[in-house]
Amino acid sequence: MQQRQDSASSASGSLAHPALKAFMCGSLSGTCSTLLFQPLDLVKTRLQTLQSTVKPGSPKVGMFTVFLHVIRTENFFGLWKGVSPSFVRCVPGVGIYFSTFYSLKQHFFQDQAPHAGQAVLLGAGARTVAGVCMLPVTVIKTRFESGQYNYVSVAGALRSVYETEGLRALFSGLTATLLRDAPFSGIYVMFYSQAKRALPQEVCATPYAPLVNFGCGVLAGVLASLVTQPADVVKTHIQVSASPFSTSQAIRYVYTVRALSHCFAKGAVPRSLRRTLMAAMAWTVYEQLMARMGLKS
Repeated sequence: MQQRQDSASSASGSLAHPALKAFMCGSLSGTCSTLLFQPLDLVKTRLQTLQSTVKPGSPKVGMFTVFLHVIRTENFFGLWKGVSPSFVRCVPGVGIYFSTFYSLKQHFFQDQAPHAGQAVLLGAGARTVAGVCMLPVTVIKTRFESGQYNYVSVAGALRSVYETEGLRALFSGLTATLLRDAPFSGIYVMFYSQAKRALPQEVCATPYAPLVNFGCGVLAGVLASLVTQPADVVKTHIQVSASPFSTSQAIRYVYTVRALSHCFAKGAVPRSLRRTLMAAMAWTVYEQLMARMGLKS
């Protein structure tokens, strides 16, 4: 009788498609990392949008100044402003990313480990799918964090943007988003997989494997963040603006109008911290959960 119950539970567990399991693992990892690192994302957005009100020659405003300003003017929990659209975007978005990543890897590589170039394409392809699916919520999230809009809810914000600015506004910054996210994910997966491959197999099989994976993720995240920083600044300005901006117009606006060559580095520190730690945690949690399910990530 007990054997029959065990076999029944095993059979029901096997009914879930591996890609669905990857989606569930990715969503759980996205939930944890989003909640922890939302303040860094808010500060990054504020730094990037602050330029429009800062006159040339004014003192520089740094990450900690913005942190303190938000706490003084909006209270401590103001640092989590925009966490609702972040959850709406990241929880299913990270799930879509990992399920797409798993499906592509199984389809094209099966049990083979992709080399560096293939890892770039694999990560970029998965991120492109997730980025396009979740772009309307990304636009709302950016506007929430900017502090320039008084939206009450995610659903209300989506409806307001659609009614006042049209459907196109919900997909604003698509090119800049893909120029940021696809290279980031491709570079991240390449450095992450290559760093793990360079380590002795015994190290990855020890109880410290999650810590090793996290360390590899931090290294990969820093490198990927630095490469894609300019695209992130352009994306933020397009999505925050109520006027339609093309990618080329936004680049000229950020560089020419501001007349500051370093403006593309605005928000680089909080963004690098957030993207690096979030990606490292998401991948670490994802791989641990997949291993517990008996699936190769």
